[in-house]
Amino acid sequence: MRIAVDIGGTFTDLVAVDDDGQVFRSKSLTTTDDLARGIDDCLKGANVKVAGASFFVHGSTVTINAVLEHKGARTGLITTKGFRDVYEIGRGNRPEGYNLFFKRPVPLVPRDLRLEVDERLYATGEVLTPLDEQSASAAIGALKKAGVESVAVCLLHSYANAAHEQRLGELLREQFPEAYVSLSHEILREFREYERTSTTALNSYVGPLVSRYLVSLEKMLGAGGFRGTFRVMQSNGGVMSAETAKKMPVTMMESGPVAGVIAAARLGEALGCRHIISFDMGGTTAKSSLIKDFHPEVTSSYYVGGYVTGHPMMLPVVDIVEVGNGGGSIAWIDAAGGLKVGPQSAGAAPGPACYGKGGANPTVTDANLIAGRIDPEYFLGSGIRLQRDQAAAAIMEKVGKPLGLSLQDAALGILTIADFNMSLSVRAVSVEKGYDPRDCVLVPSGGGGALHAMAIARELSVPKVIIPPMPAHFSALGMLMADLKHDYVQTFVRELADTSGGQIADALAVLEKSANDTLREEGCKPEQIVLRRFLDMRYRGQEYTLPVPVTEDLRTLADFSAIRGRFDQMHQDHYGHSAPKEPVMMVNLRLSALGKFDNQLPLAAASHAEDRGERGRRPVIFDTQPMDCPIYLRSGFKAGDKLIGPAVIEEMGATILVYPGDSMEVNELGQLVIEVGS
Repeated sequence: MRIAVDIGGTFTDLVAVDDDGQVFRSKSLTTTDDLARGIDDCLKGANVKVAGASFFVHGSTVTINAVLEHKGARTGLITTKGFRDVYEIGRGNRPEGYNLFFKRPVPLVPRDLRLEVDERLYATGEVLTPLDEQSASAAIGALKKAGVESVAVCLLHSYANAAHEQRLGELLREQFPEAYVSLSHEILREFREYERTSTTALNSYVGPLVSRYLVSLEKMLGAGGFRGTFRVMQSNGGVMSAETAKKMPVTMMESGPVAGVIAAARLGEALGCRHIISFDMGGTTAKSSLIKDFHPEVTSSYYVGGYVTGHPMMLPVVDIVEVGNGGGSIAWIDAAGGLKVGPQSAGAAPGPACYGKGGANPTVTDANLIAGRIDPEYFLGSGIRLQRDQAAAAIMEKVGKPLGLSLQDAALGILTIADFNMSLSVRAVSVEKGYDPRDCVLVPSGGGGALHAMAIARELSVPKVIIPPMPAHFSALGMLMADLKHDYVQTFVRELADTSGGQIADALAVLEKSANDTLREEGCKPEQIVLRRFLDMRYRGQEYTLPVPVTEDLRTLADFSAIRGRFDQMHQDHYGHSAPKEPVMMVNLRLSALGKFDNQLPLAAASHAEDRGERGRRPVIFDTQPMDCPIYLRSGFKAGDKLIGPAVIEEMGATILVYPGDSMEVNELGQLVIEVGS
């Protein structure tokens, strides 16, 4: 048995697969006060026991929620003398140039807990001023006296020479052993002091919380008899061991949503779809990501909490654009009388009004219920019985009456605004990056993805939507498909023309040794390790870089023309122009290390003959007026079955809306391929 659990803001999802390929799944409300209890609820719901399971992989919102809610550890920062305020000064950009009330991000470490030590390195790594251990001990003592739980260490230019940071780490372990410690050279070895400091501070800020959570989860699994391999999902699309996660919890920021992108990439590879837009709509947010040539787009410019007021994290993250709209997003009226949806969410408790758990605010789920798009008796496979009367009362009180709208028009207004908001995330990963949505396939997932996918496809002229198996559990399924993965970087500023392949190979060898050591500690055999090398390159005078893949044997390489040609072509593709005659510089060396396992899963849906045929009919509102619509169970379809919309197809945890004029066909893997009507 292999088990995956994805904890979202509203729901916790579980998928388990046994040796015979039988799939077990369940969904329960996230228990924010005790996340382990939600996992236990899912295990019971799926009738799965961890005793005897060989593999358990987990992704959660613990890390990112701690940052967004400012509930991390009391953290101190030690840096080079004269540089304590780099973390607060940040960059000189102003994301909202016309906002008179714009405020910079509030640092996670206040100024009185940012202390300095006397030391200094040149950018080359040579020592200008040796580390003054007396000042280091004084800083440690001051932080200990201030009651900090965690310490981040980020010394100037330590990416080039880690000796001073290593010694400071030794002193911290000797003089303050109870503190959680993050050393910047162990997190990343890349220049840009502000972003490197922020990333290290983030790691320390969430470190104690994540460590305690993972320890409690390990104890819960152990008490249940689990003796297998425990893995944690990362933001870069891979998994890691729990021990690595405790050291680098910052890599878990987007661990849940990323798994759905990995599953969509595998689906695209199986079907030969080179350009896919992954759209994941949960209870709190909707996330979109572009998959190009079967590989998700990855970025190192990620901001926890958004670009405007978030905290930069300079680590590889699958490029996801997130908006605060989901099934639990609350509809409200602003001061000017305009209808808004989100970003506030009803969450798991009290939840939407229709849950009957005390929620009084109208949500997207309430609007879908009034529109007849979801069945109150079959929500989450009958996991929750929805209360239509309470949904209607909430919508009329908070939206209908203030705006003078009927119940039906108020519900449609909520859904129209939610669809538009979510389409912005799809637009951001396609149109805004130069990709035409008409050349892409939309793959929805999450509890609400399939319900809203057709409306979003219409908004952006996406011609085809593919509904994967178990869309409501797709992220958990993706976790079972992910490989072990770790990313390494080393700043290496050189003119390409003045560098030899041997110099690059020597510098990469240090990263390769770290990668091999980590993957072997996590159980990889040498034949399972795959190393991918990249050079971050730019034209001389530019600020930002592009990662250029390197497949050549660098030690025997005498001519860089092929690598230079790849960079020019990437620049042309990315920016629409290139300069083949301009000098080129290398800035960073990157290494992506994979531990490949036999983790392929069948992306097929099961068919059950006894379920075939219509489940019934009900009035459903698509655009304006209710239409008498047939209702089907997905498990009743077999490969080759076709239908023309309108139709509603239901399965556990998800409802698929087929609009009038859409044509659906079941492919050989049981996936629903929907051609969008004009």
